[in-house]
Formats: sequence, C-alpha cells, structure tokens
Amino acid sequence: MLADVISRDDIRGTYETIRRYIRRTPVIQADLGELDAVAGPSGPGLPSVTLKLEQLQCAGSFKARGAFANLLLRDVPAVGVVAASGGNHGVAVAYAAHRRGVPAKIFVPTVSAPAKVERIRALGADLVVSGERYADALAAAQAWVASSGAMNVHAFDQRETLLGQGTLALELAGQAGDLDTVLVPVGGGGLIAGIASYFAGTVRVIGVEPDGAPTLSYARAQGAPADAPAGSIAADALAPRRVGDLVFPITQSYVEDVVLVDDTSILAAQQALWRALRIAAEPAASVGIAALLAGAYKPAPGERVAVVISGANMTPSQLG
Repeated sequence: MLADVISRDDIRGTYETIRRYIRRTPVIQADLGELDAVAGPSGPGLPSVTLKLEQLQCAGSFKARGAFANLLLRDVPAVGVVAASGGNHGVAVAYAAHRRGVPAKIFVPTVSAPAKVERIRALGADLVVSGERYADALAAAQAWVASSGAMNVHAFDQRETLLGQGTLALELAGQAGDLDTVLVPVGGGGLIAGIASYFAGTVRVIGVEPDGAPTLSYARAQGAPADAPAGSIAADALAPRRVGDLVFPITQSYVEDVVLVDDTSILAAQQALWRALRIAAEPAASVGIAALLAGAYKPAPGERVAVVISGANMTPSQLG
C-alpha cells in the first residue's frame, strides 16, 4: 500500500529539500468560545484549539509545499510544467515556477475565484480557463501534457505533492507539542493524505468536507474513489470530482473519520475567524472551525485539537 511507501523519513527529506522556498507558518491558540460568540451560540464547553495558520504560506496556501516538492524532486523539461487547479494549486505552481525560472501553463475552470485567477496571471503563468469544474480543467491539462511534453504537477494525486503537503504535519508536530487530533480540510485529499502519512496513526486525523462536495465521504462509502457532487461555497478549492487513487489507500489506513459541514456553517466560521481573531481565511480554509462550531466534530474533555487553516486567496470583500 502507498501508506507504507510515503514514510515520515520521506517527508523529513522532502522538508530539507523545500524548506528554503517555503515559510514555517505559525500556530496560535484560539478560544472557541470567543469564536462561538461571534458565529452564534452552539453550546457550552467549547475548548481552546491550536490553529496552524497555513494561509500565511507562500502563494497564500499549503499548496506551495507540494508545488516546490514537484519542481525540486522531479526532472523538469525545458518546456516547463502544467497544472490543473480550482485556484490555489494553480497559484502555488505559478509561484514555484516563477521562483525557479520555469515556464508554467495553468488550466482553471470558470468556478475559480477571481482573486486566484488574477494572481496566477500576475505571477507570469500562461493561464487558460477551461470548463466549469476542476475535472474539465484537468482534462484540458492532460491533453496539453500529451501534446507538449510538459511535466504535469497534479494538485493531489502525485507522490511528490503528497510528500510536500506532509511537511505541514512535520512543522505542526514540532510547534504544537502533544496532539490528540487534527482537523484537515478535504478536496482531492492531498493535504490530508500527506498529514496522515506523517502522523501514521500516532495522532487522530479527521477530514472535514463541505456537504455539497463530499469526495472522501463518497469514496469511503463506496470502498474506492467515486464521483461525488461538486457544489459548495468552497467549490473552487474543495470540489474535485473524486479523491485521488494514490490518496485513498492512505486515508483508509490513517484517517479515522470524515465529517460534513454545510455552507451556512462554513461562512459563519469564516466570519468568526475574521471578526474574533482577525484571521483572513477563504471558505475552504474555514471548514475545520465550522466542524467545531456547528458540532459536526465534538472533542472529548481535555482533547488536544489542532485545526489547519489552509488558505486565504480571496478578495477582501469576502470578509465583509
């Protein structure tokens, strides 16, 4: 199984390779009671949790980790790299390619947030808008790979991508001390698979998905990656058609559970993060907090919980 192939030592080695290009993002302690007062009461006894502020990462999201892992661990052809993305992965690949002096072509769907599209252009990548959803952009990117010979940097279903995303867990383990549980946003599954590979059962890993884009939930119900709905306020970041084939066996081994949150809860969590803590997080990055505030995940007394705040590529008006 791939769960045995991506080891903690592999992730440590990847971290040494990419660390000069990425930020060691901070962690803070957050009082959920304070957030709850902003979002609307959901019950007493909400704990303090550790937030991993990955929205402060280079290129605005955790995706920079996987992008640099691909560009530094693989042989990049002269024609450059290509990526399909709902937005954040495209920004990250464009950023990494710019830093490394590599040509980049990025395919995005029409659902991508304007802020992400504009940032990809600003980083000098060749941007192509293709289709309505991530799956459409992926098909166009794969066709370009076949015709051009460019190196595909997959958003989640690529070993180097998983290794890069796993470095977030390495940092978190060193910053937060002993943890019982980490809540992780899930789209295609690259982040949660990388984190789960690093912790490998030593920390409880819980996935959080929008109920309108339940990719991992569908896969777990079917016993294999399966097409799922792709509609949510977080669709530009957490709504591929299905989780990755490389991702799924890792999640089966090391992800304890997946919980769902609705769009109303996601938006309330996003607003609570901003109003109470002045943390700017896009909707997809707010799902872990939504799970806690809405009661989709209820920590046990004394449970030490961390939440990944995964990205902030959006316009300021979204926080109004």
